[in-house]
Amino acid sequence: CTTRSNKPSAGLFLTCIVGSRMALAKKNVAYYYDEEIGNFYFGEGHPMKPHRIRMAHNLVINYKLYQKMQIFRPYTLLETDMTSFHSDDYIHFLQNVSPENQSEFERELNIYLRKDDHSDCPVFDGLFKFCQLYSGGSVGGAVKINQKTADIVINWAGGLHHAKKAEAAGFCYVNDIVLAILELLKYHARVVYVDIDIHHGDGVEEAFYLTDRVMTVSFHKGGDFFPGTGKVEDKGLYDGKYFSLNFPLHDGVDDESYHEIFKPTMEKVIEYFQPSAIVLQCGADSLSGDRLGCFNLSMKGHGDCVKYLMTFDLPMLILGGGGYTIRNVARCWAYETGVCLGAELSNDIPYNEYYEYYAPEYKLHIDPCDMDNYNTPNYLQSVKAKLLEYLHCLPQAPSVQFHDVPRSPEVEYKESDPDQRETLADRDAMVDHEAELYDDAKDQDADASGGQSGSTDSPHRSGSADKTSSNAVLNGSTVASVARTVDAMDTSAVAGADVKPPTVADSQSSQLNHQPSLDESAPPSSSSSSVASSLSTPSSAPSQTHAMDTSKLDES
Repeated sequence: CTTRSNKPSAGLFLTCIVGSRMALAKKNVAYYYDEEIGNFYFGEGHPMKPHRIRMAHNLVINYKLYQKMQIFRPYTLLETDMTSFHSDDYIHFLQNVSPENQSEFERELNIYLRKDDHSDCPVFDGLFKFCQLYSGGSVGGAVKINQKTADIVINWAGGLHHAKKAEAAGFCYVNDIVLAILELLKYHARVVYVDIDIHHGDGVEEAFYLTDRVMTVSFHKGGDFFPGTGKVEDKGLYDGKYFSLNFPLHDGVDDESYHEIFKPTMEKVIEYFQPSAIVLQCGADSLSGDRLGCFNLSMKGHGDCVKYLMTFDLPMLILGGGGYTIRNVARCWAYETGVCLGAELSNDIPYNEYYEYYAPEYKLHIDPCDMDNYNTPNYLQSVKAKLLEYLHCLPQAPSVQFHDVPRSPEVEYKESDPDQRETLADRDAMVDHEAELYDDAKDQDADASGGQSGSTDSPHRSGSADKTSSNAVLNGSTVASVARTVDAMDTSAVAGADVKPPTVADSQSSQLNHQPSLDESAPPSSSSSSVASSLSTPSSAPSQTHAMDTSKLDES
């Protein structure tokens, strides 16, 4: 794979040859970050530290990567947005519980946060705000892909793949990945989800276990390792049969072994499933030396997964995930941001606010550990053969019915209260007209002698959610845990259920050509709590994103 960089602001030209396939594409990269994300604290001794995201962002800035991409502050996801997947009661609980009042929610705590005696999801200050921020970046990124305003969207704060419909698990409260995929399905017939975290992506797999519109592929530590799911035999049910692929691995997997199974598996997945978008969870706990991990991947080996998926020239949503040796997490995600941009980063870490975290080497790349690899060639080949066998059993790539995706409504900017301090997010939401500061010899100012006043309006608009809902269902069932009872639902609500679906090409053309304009972006629409409702009837209202001013970052 060879790259050549054009002007930094113009994106990246990526030329790749994979077998007989050549792709030439200009990559526009969007990046989501909110400076508040690093302030949240899970508690003393807890391995999950949001501060790692701030450290990664600090490296991104000091490597000057902001010059090659657009940086956005995520939309603060609303309670109604989250209930497109999660249950109303669960989100209401997250919104109202706090360290001060949690004794009043003892029953809910045992149901939602402490199931099976797990106490890895504590109640901490700002819990719901934390969920809003990391989820907002993922859903906002999906909207940008739907609008075709970005080819690659990065949200390192996202990727919390263990959360269920009404249950927190594995440090995850709201499943931003499921919410983002539901947003993508409003415009994309098929989405593939790829998970390279050391832990199985059980929450995402469970959500889409019964549908053929999302294929989940997870490479993870098998056996009794948390969460204890993701066996090779777990391949989906009903319409979703063979659309869930799991590759359980043993301790000590290295770069060479990983890519011997990752690349051929993903090549066949793309060939058979024919997705129009990729969601990649880049959990950094699969790196060598992770506090909770037992794999032996190098930074380059981890980043090669990103680089390989880019060769398919499909829009990509790239998310964070696990990672508990925070200095290595920051290194990894900064490096992979550079991979997305085609930028070669110096191995010498630039001086930054957290420079001493990288002592004593002060290097970007780390050496793998000297540990045994328990993944024998025979084992890897046998699992790979089984997954390829599943892919051979797939029916033809599923198509979907024609859908009308409504444009988001225009909402006039609400005049602010002069007695209330304006927030940074409010200022970002204001969009000045491109001619706001226009002035030349022909321009006549209002105070000029004999001149006429010439003014240019500056429309200030903010997004508003298109409050729509859908009762459509898939297979007459809600998408829920395999271990739970599948609730039967009324299939008569499916729009156009008796109409023969068009071809995949027609379906994609109908959806993708109906795009809202940038000036009309708004939060994603809320819908019923069933995942299936969004799988059959795309009903979209894109989320508002706020552009971050990077004009003075060089000076800082």
